Amino acid sequence: MKRVLLAAACCVGVAGPAWALDVTKSVDVAASPEVVWKTIGGFCGIGDWHPVIEKCALSKKGGKDVRTLSLKGGGTIVEEQESRDDAKMAYTYTILEGPLPVTDYHSTLMVAKAGGGSKVTWTGTFKAKGAPDAKAQEAIAGVYDAGLKGIAAKAK
Repeated sequence: MKRVLLAAACCVGVAGPAWALDVTKSVDVAASPEVVWKTIGGFCGIGDWHPVIEKCALSKKGGKDVRTLSLKGGGTIVEEQESRDDAKMAYTYTILEGPLPVTDYHSTLMVAKAGGGSKVTWTGTFKAKGAPDAKAQEAIAGVYDAGLKGIAAKAK
């Protein structure tokens, strides 16, 4: 019985989501959801509103959109769009490679009606890589905060 309990405890630890970290950030924008979604734009639209992106280059991989983000100050991030729903105003993507201290990263950016304007929510799940959990969460939160401020400033 002791072995069965030990084996069960091990399996729960391995299969459970305890390893996943998450970050969710949002901003209210005084513009309609349609205007905000247009501001966010296509998958490479991030180059127009995120302050740390110098350039975004779009390519295809296995029929999916892939963006290569050149960062101001150096470095690149390669991301693949997993899904996009213009009617629901949301897209989900994953990081394929880059300098952020994360792995198994999946994120969704979405827009919803809120009062007389919109709410933009950016959420991600990931595992820390080469950094403590708190530092990985702090890095992603910083990316989201800067991007959401950029969207809010441009969507008018």
